[in-house]
Amino acid sequence: MKKTHTYFVTGISTEVGKTVASAILVEALSADYWKPIQAGELDNCDTKKVEQLISNRSSVFHPNSYALHTPMSPHAAAKIDNISIELKKIKPIKTENHLVIEGAGGLLVPLNNKQTVFDIIQPDYKVVVVSRHYLGSINHTLLTVNLLKEKGFDVSIIFSGNEHKTTETIISRMTQAPIIGRIDEEPYFDKNVILEYAEIFRSKLI
Repeated sequence: MKKTHTYFVTGISTEVGKTVASAILVEALSADYWKPIQAGELDNCDTKKVEQLISNRSSVFHPNSYALHTPMSPHAAAKIDNISIELKKIKPIKTENHLVIEGAGGLLVPLNNKQTVFDIIQPDYKVVVVSRHYLGSINHTLLTVNLLKEKGFDVSIIFSGNEHKTTETIISRMTQAPIIGRIDEEPYFDKNVILEYAEIFRSKLI
């Protein structure tokens, strides 16, 4: 039986490229995919987006634990739907395959009045932080990576967007976290583009 891993993909903010990064990891590992909490875009949710970008036929796409209607922080979207997110209902997926889990926003995005996305992450997960350059992104990346490392997690980084050498260099030096690679600002992402990145990233994942 092959040794499998669970990769939790988080970002330093919203709209930094977590879904594309997740698709690349799923393709690279022929892994299963799970988005525990989807907030908004239910007709074109992240699970559907990733599924449409994958070429392999091994990946299984698991249903959301919570599918919320409003594109907001999960705690706020849940309130609008008149429900409360309970951590006990976000049960880890059982699979004999590699698993890629995509978080919602950043680590400390609230799920309810007490718990955040961080509380979903199990101790044996490998955490992949997606970092995209913008004013303040160095601070956000260091805070995210350092919190994970302090808690003992295996952390690596994917840079997303146009190259910014000074930002990427200082983040690499100050975190000492492995860099999986960078996803360029491509004109579009389709199955072929995802497959190309998967082949580049694969050796850094296994």
